[in-house]
Amino acid sequence: MRLLVVGRLNGQLSVAVKMAIQAGAKVAHVETCAAATHALRAGQGADLLMVDYDLDIAALIAANEAERIRVPVVACGIGADPAKAAAAIRAGAKEFIPLPPEADLIAAVLAAVSDDDRPMVARDPAMQGVIALADQVAGSDASILITGESGVGKEVMARYVHRKSRRSERPFISVNCAAIPENLLESELFGHEKGAFTGALARRVGKFEEADGGTLLLDEISEMDGRLQAKLLRALQEREIDRVGGSKPVKVDIRILATSNRDLAAAVRDGSFREDLFYRLNVVNLRLPALRERPGDVLALADHFLKKYATANGLSQRPLSLEAKRRLAVHRWPGNVRELENAMHRAVLLSSGEEIDETAIRLPDGQMMAGNADAGGVAASRAVMAADAASRAFVGQTVAQMEQVLIIDTLSHCLGNRTHAANILGISIRTLRNKLKEYTEAGVPVPAPQGAGAYAA
Repeated sequence: MRLLVVGRLNGQLSVAVKMAIQAGAKVAHVETCAAATHALRAGQGADLLMVDYDLDIAALIAANEAERIRVPVVACGIGADPAKAAAAIRAGAKEFIPLPPEADLIAAVLAAVSDDDRPMVARDPAMQGVIALADQVAGSDASILITGESGVGKEVMARYVHRKSRRSERPFISVNCAAIPENLLESELFGHEKGAFTGALARRVGKFEEADGGTLLLDEISEMDGRLQAKLLRALQEREIDRVGGSKPVKVDIRILATSNRDLAAAVRDGSFREDLFYRLNVVNLRLPALRERPGDVLALADHFLKKYATANGLSQRPLSLEAKRRLAVHRWPGNVRELENAMHRAVLLSSGEEIDETAIRLPDGQMMAGNADAGGVAASRAVMAADAASRAFVGQTVAQMEQVLIIDTLSHCLGNRTHAANILGISIRTLRNKLKEYTEAGVPVPAPQGAGAYAA
């Protein structure tokens, strides 16, 4: 986590910084609000600002917003003056840390406000197969396209790949292409020079430069317009970008991850997405199954979210009742993991007994989750049991069996391309062909090669 401290580094604030470093934060420091905005505009990224409450926090947030820089603020101050603390919160600070600081409080605030603590929870074989492939490709610099429905955890997977990569100590920068107006997205990605357009009062470093040395996630890339797609393609090919209004290119060293909840192959066919950009991004595809397709993860995720929100709200951790578990298992989860997370957050707040029972499991409209399983619910219940059984079965599998699963899954994700699969797996074409020959002779279905250069086994 990147922490930018704003204020004079003396006395108790210096102690707080040391505690933040001990808690794992990478800390930078400026003395004034203007210097903070300048540093962020110049590409010194931050996940959190810790600001002395004697400074003008409202003006700092307003200046950042004017530059479309949105970094959460935590206020801090000596003496814990209630009026100043309240004013800081009203100005937009997310939390207040009294000084002298407590190490546990510093760590708790960093964990609560930062966005880094998103563990990959996976018990279902369908999801474990995707994670196995992600582990294989994380160490490379290959572009990865992460696909799946809204709410399945595409950004969580992107962060997982970054943590597993050799760039893990460098920045992870995310840009939501659907949330930024089309006329501003180019400047957001590539930056601009002073005077490049009305309102460009100073040079602004874009996300490409901010991510230099690290990973850039282009979230919902399917929403990018055609002109920007062409500029993005050039940036990926040449590893350099042009700031808006700039006179010379800027070299960048980044790894690109992209997500989409749309069928990009269909978007290529209908002309709304460039085919050359699609193939440049889709070196490896990680398709995240919907939650209904990974029923073995429902209860594991529910347990994770219950613990998370019990801790966040200062409540004791309580288990789910058997009926609550059954209702979770038969629900179809149209909102996927995001819907499950919200349901568990509500359950933590609504439950009052020693267990979290079915009355606390509520739908977004406040209605109780249905207890009667329809045909789809019965199938889901059976799938949960089947997934649990399959998960237990993995324990007794041999290395050779697990190797076979990994090779076949990797080949499927590479559309049968032997060359790509061998590169991802870190083995030679000859070794891969020998393995596939063994599987074919044993009656195991092997994905057929598609297209030139795939090399049939």
